[in-house]
Amino acid sequence: MTTHTALIVDDEPDIRDLLEITLTRMGIETLTAPDLTTARQLLDRHQPQLCLTDMNLPDGNGIDLVQWIQLNTPATPVAVITAYGNMDTAIESLKAGAFDFVSKPVELPRLRELVNSALKLSDAKPETEAETDEPGLLLGNSPQIRKLRNQTRKLARSQAPVFISGESGSGKELVARMIHLQGPRREGPFVAVNCGAIPSELMESEFFGHKKGSFTGAVENKEGLFRSANGGTLFLDEVADLPLAMQVKLLRAIQEKAVRPVGDTKEVPVDIRVLSATHKNLPELVQEGNFRQDLFYRINVIELAVPPLRERADDIPLLANHILGRIAREYECDPAALTQDAIERLKAYDFPGNVRELENILERAFTLCDEDRISADDLHLGNGVQPAGSADPATDTPGVPEGEIDLEGFLESIERQAIEKALEATRWNKTAAAKRLGISFRALRYRLKKLGME
Repeated sequence: MTTHTALIVDDEPDIRDLLEITLTRMGIETLTAPDLTTARQLLDRHQPQLCLTDMNLPDGNGIDLVQWIQLNTPATPVAVITAYGNMDTAIESLKAGAFDFVSKPVELPRLRELVNSALKLSDAKPETEAETDEPGLLLGNSPQIRKLRNQTRKLARSQAPVFISGESGSGKELVARMIHLQGPRREGPFVAVNCGAIPSELMESEFFGHKKGSFTGAVENKEGLFRSANGGTLFLDEVADLPLAMQVKLLRAIQEKAVRPVGDTKEVPVDIRVLSATHKNLPELVQEGNFRQDLFYRINVIELAVPPLRERADDIPLLANHILGRIAREYECDPAALTQDAIERLKAYDFPGNVRELENILERAFTLCDEDRISADDLHLGNGVQPAGSADPATDTPGVPEGEIDLEGFLESIERQAIEKALEATRWNKTAAAKRLGISFRALRYRLKKLGME
């Protein structure tokens, strides 16, 4: 069994003793230093798997040591011990590269959590860039995407809150998943929530949970998103859409690392890392008074910008082939390839919807193209041409029902009816049914698979 070593840096003998006893009971060997000079000498001679340092030291401060470790032994996670309630110092240490922080008086359960997370990070085998690049929609060889992948690998080693900025459809959630999967929380849950999709009156219950009977409709206990993400990562997408009243409660939950379910009298501790994102200009919303400045500073410890697709056009062929391969596998069809004119058309397009729009364009073109080649005309970019519909001209289309409707479900039901009638009319000859519907055989196969009608 591997023996771990931790370096404890604190000028107070009582604190050093407390930390040393706690870590020794966890089976960790300890080295101790009363100041920065001794700590650097020990780091030169040993390779500890963790460093715990106080902020105020006789010959400097903890952030000086964090920066020194970042330069000289970057594989060593370092956690800073801060004065109670001093969030500014904690945030400063995270920005300098600290793995995490713990406040005085040190709570031993919180310390053990921190130590275990740091040791998971130290035990992880170093991987090459090729192995750690997540094969997905962050594929590409452009300088922008290489930089982004490097940043996600580095940030995965920290527990600092990360704010991911970027346009809609650029892949912010994928970046958040990569940070989670490459860090010490990879075995824990990754919980993504769209803050703009939760009704304001249900928001507190959704985030923090509730006790049975706490309000009308609360027929059983609910865990809530924070507790669902315990031991892992909570990704707050479109965080700018949170109402101000909820922002206050969210700030408290993040700072205290605890939540109070609706209808409960006591707080429940949670161990999560918070990542957040929005396509909106958050600093501008802070200036306008629509987003709390204190919450902004708390979630925006480190900002990571995702480049729009138009700024990395050379990555489009690689991305497109990856997406087309996935579509073919998903719908069990033969793969299709882009012609050179189609590639050039895609590279010249502005992509206001970014990678998500590229996916939609290719999915549509895949169903409409003849044989196995997608031409520039199949892409229907910027010319207002819509893909051929699936409704038979002779089929009666049902009217739109009154009141609120599920548009996706409604359109799907129309498509299903049209396909069923075309198949019945052609005695289930798919080639003839496709012709009757005015679509390619490939398009019909794709729709049958998508609608579960095979």
